[in-house]
Amino acid sequence: MTKAGPGSTGSTPGVVLVTGPSGAGRTTAINALEDLGYEVIDNLPLSLLPRLLEGPAPSRPLALGVDVRNRDFSTNALIDIIDRLAARGDLSAQVLYMDAAEEELVRRYSETRRRHPLAPGGPPFEGIAEERELLTPIRARADVLIDTTGFSPHDAKAEVERWFGTGDGRTLGVTLHSFSYKRGLPRGMDIVMDCRFLRNPHWDESLRKLDGRDPAVAAYVFDDARFPKFFEQVKGLADLLLPAHKDEGKAHLSIGFGCTGGKHRSVAMTEHLAQALAQDGWHVSKRHRELERRATQSGKEDIS
Repeated sequence: MTKAGPGSTGSTPGVVLVTGPSGAGRTTAINALEDLGYEVIDNLPLSLLPRLLEGPAPSRPLALGVDVRNRDFSTNALIDIIDRLAARGDLSAQVLYMDAAEEELVRRYSETRRRHPLAPGGPPFEGIAEERELLTPIRARADVLIDTTGFSPHDAKAEVERWFGTGDGRTLGVTLHSFSYKRGLPRGMDIVMDCRFLRNPHWDESLRKLDGRDPAVAAYVFDDARFPKFFEQVKGLADLLLPAHKDEGKAHLSIGFGCTGGKHRSVAMTEHLAQALAQDGWHVSKRHRELERRATQSGKEDIS
């Protein structure tokens, strides 16, 4: 699959048609595209979409959200719209399909106790199976397919940003991630660093319940004799790579820092590097996967 070009660049305006099964992240994708500067139209009846697209090409990138809840939805009608978009020479059109494994969709519906739009009076798995079958031909036409199985809403948003960010060389977004190796590598990392060689605050009883954002934990990690050289090397690598990626037109770079539990060393390192890069003028965001996971377990944060 070819990397999707951003809708706001290139010789033709961009239109992104966003679809996929309910609960897989379509709404999250729509919101992410809106944050990226796309004009968003969600759940417009399919019968009205051709009228929208028959006029002049839009002056700004456009994201169209479509799902089975559209009152006149049909697979053939949506394929016809995709064909019309593809035939236009004055538009750069792409289909973004948000997907997830069936068991993941069932889990999300079970946790949130939402009713599936195709099975309002029955168990969610019936509606999920019917919807996936209905959308199979659309999935085959996707230009970009994002599988959100195991994703948090933050992960899904970041993945959309990776595909549809500005990419014009004027800006480069940097996301720094902390994580636990016990839970595996986060998806979509460009660079990963292992912090497990640094001394572990977990073994200090006074620090165990705190995390790497706490000054006492950070001081403990930074006091490791190996830390200054490690940070110097990582910062030097960032100073080399970030301008190079920006010059190449890359819109986003993800750097991960892992430790055993994803609570102390990797968090402290992520916070410290984020502060240094922000001071240098880079647009930096931070993700602490394990801390976010713990914070949202009781709330059951949902991807929709």
